[in-house]
Amino acid sequence: MKRYLSAIFLVITALLLIFGLRIDTQWSGIVTWGLAFLLLIAAAYFTKYIPNEKKKSDAKE
Repeated sequence: MKRYLSAIFLVITALLLIFGLRIDTQWSGIVTWGLAFLLLIAAAYFTKYIPNEKKKSDAKE
């Protein structure tokens, strides 16, 4: 499941930016971009769980 978290966080970030910036209230832009930044950091963190096919093929040789 951890290998898919990066993609999930990227999708949530996109949805947050699409819907969050359509709300025209005070501070909504700052809050939306702040949350988007935190979600992108989380997505970057979970990229370490994506399997690397190159490492697997090098180990077999």
